[in-house]
Amino acid sequence: MSESRKVGSVAYATRDKSYFEERGLTRYAGIWSLWALGVGAVISGHFSGWNFGFATGGWGGMMVAAGIIAIMYLGLVFCIAEMSPALPHTGAAYSFARTSMGPWGGFITGLFENVEYVLTPAVVVTFISSYFSAIVGLDAAWLPIIWVVFYAIFLALNIYGVALSFKVTLVVTLASLAVLIAFWISAIPNMDFSRWALNIAADGTELPEGGGDLFPFGFGGVLATLPFAVWLFLAIEQLPLAAEESVDPRRDMPRGILLGMGTLVISAFMIMLLNPSVIGVGAFALSTSGEPLLDGFRAIYGTSGAVVLGLVAMIGLIASFHTILFAQGRQVYSLSRAGYFPSALSITHGTHKTPHIAMMTGAALGLTVMLIIWFANGGGGSEPGQQGDDIIGTVLLNMAVFGAMLSYIMQALSFILLRRNQPNMERPFRSPLGIGGAVLTIAIAAVTLFYQLQDPNFFKGVIWVVLWCAVGIVYFGLVGRNKLILSPEEEFALEHRA
Repeated sequence: MSESRKVGSVAYATRDKSYFEERGLTRYAGIWSLWALGVGAVISGHFSGWNFGFATGGWGGMMVAAGIIAIMYLGLVFCIAEMSPALPHTGAAYSFARTSMGPWGGFITGLFENVEYVLTPAVVVTFISSYFSAIVGLDAAWLPIIWVVFYAIFLALNIYGVALSFKVTLVVTLASLAVLIAFWISAIPNMDFSRWALNIAADGTELPEGGGDLFPFGFGGVLATLPFAVWLFLAIEQLPLAAEESVDPRRDMPRGILLGMGTLVISAFMIMLLNPSVIGVGAFALSTSGEPLLDGFRAIYGTSGAVVLGLVAMIGLIASFHTILFAQGRQVYSLSRAGYFPSALSITHGTHKTPHIAMMTGAALGLTVMLIIWFANGGGGSEPGQQGDDIIGTVLLNMAVFGAMLSYIMQALSFILLRRNQPNMERPFRSPLGIGGAVLTIAIAAVTLFYQLQDPNFFKGVIWVVLWCAVGIVYFGLVGRNKLILSPEEEFALEHRA
């Protein structure tokens, strides 16, 4: 029998041991599993998506934008590296904001992050289908079938067990990095930077002989490119979602986050330098390509090996798809276990102890959004009214980045508030950047959001993000806030009220 407890504007129900036994997780992950989870979640952004930034900033604009975004993420990951071992719960961003800003702050932060984690796998699977279609010459009308197949396969792997999930994560992450390194080695003797990387004119047309400006669209182009540069690092912040499946989160979580960020910075620089510089590729062509790495391999090795090379290049996309599905499930699980979402979503598998209902629900929602965008734009094809396959990747990417930026602002704000209001909280790791790093993260995220609003493709999805958040807030205000449960995140927050 549960008892109700009123705390401010919310009400808690206590639950007996059986409630949490039905929602148990298994500790497995060490430092290298966490590193693989962080790198694997992001690495698809080095295979596809980032290259759209050439259309708004040229090569120089893309490189500077990536540097600015890297600074933002360094500020963010140092904040997270401090907060995650101090609050070692699965809730991650929601947990940080709940402790620093109360239930409403926690829920809204979790809702913003939910947009990111539900839609990011959808973005990645569109890139997977783009690579796959290019390899086998598949008609665009079949793309939704590919989406469903990949979701089904990797949901099954994630549901089957946490040990298997982390082992698959480590293997595909290492394999994707091996593919990138192989490309870098192949590209270096086949590059002509000035001729190919600098082949975009100030009016956006192609320069046949290259030799264009580093910044063909000026400083405004740099700022307009920020949302695309995010794709090089998006989802590194997911690591704290594995806190309750980490063997020693207080020791390993900061190390895993920082090692992962270092790996991604090196990889991002190499792919941005080499991919557009390959003879026969160029920044102009990459600005609209759904499979930029495959384009690079084709230019170096010819089309005869395209099938093999394309399949190899898909590994990075698969790594991210697999690991972000992991994060998606834990994010929904943590909010539902605490009652912010319907608590039935947090029940874990009886044998494998994985949040299978949360993962399947998140996947179904992501697929639904994809299909709405697809059919609302006429599906896939070459006719003027069939633009679904042309825009779905950029629309979903903008929607995911929008949710991410809002969650980053809230997480950095949580860091500042915890530093000021909870100075005596035990912190196994302290950010060397301090509050200044958090402020810088907020500033860059806000600028990125502003320039994202200038992208016409953004407006094709923004109404759905607004509706998503509005429905969530109404639900919490009318129902959820009266059905909260004293989960580990909530008990910790109540114990540490300022």
